[in-house]
Amino acid sequence: MWGMGQKKNPHAQALGHLGGTARAENLPQSEISKIASKGGKARAKKLSAAKRSEIAKKAVAARERKRAKQHGKGKH
Repeated sequence: MWGMGQKKNPHAQALGHLGGTARAENLPQSEISKIASKGGKARAKKLSAAKRSEIAKKAVAARERKRAKQHGKGKH
């Protein structure tokens, strides 16, 4: 079982990534979004409420920084 002190094979990871990229090129954007959504939901289910909240707060802060930068309104 991974995560029990064993390291993943980097070559296998690279091949898996290539396979996923090749498959994604043949899928419509709607299918790619569905697949990504499943991954996000599974990740959120695994995280604690506190960790999900922390991630959400960081996302809000990043969006605010991006908006400020686009509008030339730095907080300096």
